[in-house]
Amino acid sequence: MSSKKQFRNEVSHSNHPSTVDDDVVDETPALHPTVELEIQAKVDLNNPKAVGRGLTLAEEERLAAREWEIEQTRARWDRRQTSSREARTATAVEQSSIEATREFKKRAGCVNRWADPEESDPREQLTAEQLGVVNREAARMQSKLDAWSRAAISRRLAEDVADGNSMMSAVVGVFEEFQQAPGRVIPIAAVSEVSRREVSIEGTITQLWESSNAAIQQVGLIEDETGRTKVTVWEKSRQPAVREGERVTLRNVAKSWYGGRVSVAVTGWSDISFPAREAWWE
Repeated sequence: MSSKKQFRNEVSHSNHPSTVDDDVVDETPALHPTVELEIQAKVDLNNPKAVGRGLTLAEEERLAAREWEIEQTRARWDRRQTSSREARTATAVEQSSIEATREFKKRAGCVNRWADPEESDPREQLTAEQLGVVNREAARMQSKLDAWSRAAISRRLAEDVADGNSMMSAVVGVFEEFQQAPGRVIPIAAVSEVSRREVSIEGTITQLWESSNAAIQQVGLIEDETGRTKVTVWEKSRQPAVREGERVTLRNVAKSWYGGRVSVAVTGWSDISFPAREAWWE
């Protein structure tokens, strides 16, 4: 009987393998602090003598600097709700800026006497007849120079006339100076005369051709009433494409020379706008 029972048990084990239960009960006890330990931890945390304990030297220095900064911030002379500290600070900063600007203009007066703030207005040094001509020419020039006021143009004209230049020479020189000022769109014919490395022009794309250089996106000619020049659009500039016969405005394009001729290049700092497209959109 015992042999049969043992045989049946072996067969039973071979046909029905035992499975391991995945839900294993963790009998490790959970440790919780006692009430006395929690109280002692709070006491140690709030103890001023325990602040900074266990920190590195760099962390201790940073903590000391922070505490000093908080102490200095709290030690404010005027802590009223109606304190005028901010207003007085703004006034002091403004006055300091005015004095620095005045000092700079005094130094600039060594090169240009009209930049000196102590120099009188040049229009006061002209005769009544000269002042009348200056005002008339300033009004005429202001109609062609939108970005400049009549007062600024008349003062600049008066400076040249007071320096001994003729009225005709002063008008031509001041007009070219204001017309070719940085940021203004200048005629293409004046690109070679400007001493800056970047200019702004406006004209019509009259011709485009294929370039063998993979770094060039487009290359062609731009033309206005005064002349024409070569324009190159670099691939890395990521600028919109232009079309032949389209009028464009190129701002902050780089000026370069090749073979005795001036040309412009559109870079990543440049800007291309299309007056016709913008007018249609409006």
